[in-house]
Amino acid sequence: MSNDPLMQPYRLKHLTLRNRIMTTAHEPAYPEDGMPKDRYRAYHEIRAKAGVALTMTAGSAAVSRNSPPVFNNILAYKDEVVPWIRRLTDACHEHGCAVMIQLTHLGRRTHWAKGDWLSAVSPSHQREAAHRAFPKQLEDWDIARIITDYADAAERMKAGGMDGIELQAYGHLMDQFWSPLTNTLDGPYGGDLDNRLRFTWDVLDAIRARVGDEFIIGIRYTADETLEGGISVAEGLEISRRLADSGKVDFLNVIRGHIDTDAGLTDVIPVQGMASAPHLDFAGTIRRETGMPTFHAARIPDVATARHAVSSGLLDMVGMTRAHMADPMIVQKIIEGREHDIRPCVGANYCLDRIYAAGDALCLHNPATGRELTMPHEVTPASVRKKVVIVGAGPAGVEAARVAAERGHDVTVFEAQPDPGGQIRLTAQSPRRREMIGIIDWRMAQCAARDVVFHFNTYAEAEDVIALNPDVVIIATGGLPHTEVCATGNAYVVSSWDIIAGDVKPGTRVLVYDDAGDHAGLQAAEIIAKSGAHVEIMTPDRSFAPDVMAMNLVPYMRSLQALDTRFTVTYRLHDVEKSGNMLTAVIGTDYSNHLERRDFDQVVVNHGTLPMDELYFELKPQSRNLGALDQDAFVEGRPQPDGPNAEGRFSLYRIGDAVAARNTHAAIYDALRLLKDI
Repeated sequence: MSNDPLMQPYRLKHLTLRNRIMTTAHEPAYPEDGMPKDRYRAYHEIRAKAGVALTMTAGSAAVSRNSPPVFNNILAYKDEVVPWIRRLTDACHEHGCAVMIQLTHLGRRTHWAKGDWLSAVSPSHQREAAHRAFPKQLEDWDIARIITDYADAAERMKAGGMDGIELQAYGHLMDQFWSPLTNTLDGPYGGDLDNRLRFTWDVLDAIRARVGDEFIIGIRYTADETLEGGISVAEGLEISRRLADSGKVDFLNVIRGHIDTDAGLTDVIPVQGMASAPHLDFAGTIRRETGMPTFHAARIPDVATARHAVSSGLLDMVGMTRAHMADPMIVQKIIEGREHDIRPCVGANYCLDRIYAAGDALCLHNPATGRELTMPHEVTPASVRKKVVIVGAGPAGVEAARVAAERGHDVTVFEAQPDPGGQIRLTAQSPRRREMIGIIDWRMAQCAARDVVFHFNTYAEAEDVIALNPDVVIIATGGLPHTEVCATGNAYVVSSWDIIAGDVKPGTRVLVYDDAGDHAGLQAAEIIAKSGAHVEIMTPDRSFAPDVMAMNLVPYMRSLQALDTRFTVTYRLHDVEKSGNMLTAVIGTDYSNHLERRDFDQVVVNHGTLPMDELYFELKPQSRNLGALDQDAFVEGRPQPDGPNAEGRFSLYRIGDAVAARNTHAAIYDALRLLKDI
């Protein structure tokens, strides 16, 4: 048996978990009609097959109709969920992985205009900032019904083959009973701590009456809300002791903080640029004080941190949830002695931010996550070795090189810059976003292990490509900043990338006009503001930087709001005029004919990129497919056809921003779904 602390089995009640690594509850928003169908099953099954000990599904499954899901959650209040749960549990059990599910009632953390349009409910009328619904204060009959709903849902999960359940008690209804900030009830369920915990005891008793004493039940909760007037450390420790002493729960899953605002949520689940494992020692305190089996996850992105958590006695089971979205093969690679091959989680939080924007969870640099039915996490060797030439070593190009090399092809890459990475290398110059370079570094290491040939500082011409006699040519040249947004005066503006790269120094009074809405605009604004300049960030949209999304926006706001920064929405830059040493911005709005003029000494534009496609069009007539992409084959994951030009010398494709300005995920996904069949 391995001496690795992470690979030691763990006994939880009657259940033996094969190692100490788990994925904690999270909702990837893959259910269909509220059911965990094939996509949901495949997502968890690949992790089970790779060796994770416990997969905690859902985040969270709704136990009641008046807890309508806001993230496309599993509907645990429907009987029809049972056979779908059974398929999921059977698939994971087949690979030796334990499966549990997190159950909840959202309380005020939802909205009445979802599901059946029932009012949100809570132990007070206090609205949650994040979801904005004013809840009904619970009556006695509401409470009785919800307790029964919990028991019904638990019984369904047991019938579906689950090894246990976890009750969600931070930010959701159960915690809303606990916290003095959200419980204004009188009588048996409000007031002192005994009364505020009564709902939890009643729920646990009702569940135990249905599922018996052997079925595993845990609870995920905050032992410190980090809010004045909320659950304090002292009260959180007391709650922890009472849970342990009750005999009603089998494990504790500890978090610290509150999730009712974007800022609070981001402190609970930190993003890149924030400390790794910030609550790990706190979770260890709970374990020490209670003696209970203790689980925890909060930005534990790497094996070394996870190993420390277990070997130091801080945790019994360590959650590596976002890390498994980046690489579901973590445990398999540990067992095989391939830790160096683990695709790193870079903390970009594209996964969670998409969920909170009503999307599905996708990993920024693993496009197979959530697409297990169509995309491979590890590609298979090709039957025929080909010569593949790639132009451009940004994220699309290096992913194309990696996949082609894994297929066994002879791969050559041309890159005009001295280093790989493209926009990501520039992005990573910001200290807070330096982890982004892991996207490139991991791929370069994979390419080095497979003898990919790189030619840096080389602006490839058509003859350079043709001289290699390629079978396949991939144009991944990216794009150049597009700044021509004004009717007049475009010559006076600079791009956000000019600022980020350091090619242009910040002015002292600067307008950052951002109608792309991605990281580059705010990143440039932050660089300028930190130089001591006054910055106005302007967008014609109703909100700024929508593609940055909620949790990634928090660090920007914390930085920018502490500096000399102004935010302006719903205004459009029309013209820029030279006025002596200053620039006059002519500013209008889509809502009226109003125009105003304001002076700045620098105008920065963030308006995406235009594709660098000259080489593509030069090579196009000589290609077998004339550059055409069969979109049906591309989308369905089938190989590309040969194309109509029998005299052509090679197949030609372009990917990423060489097609159109998109994002890193799109670029890498282009490369994977094209190259996996070449």
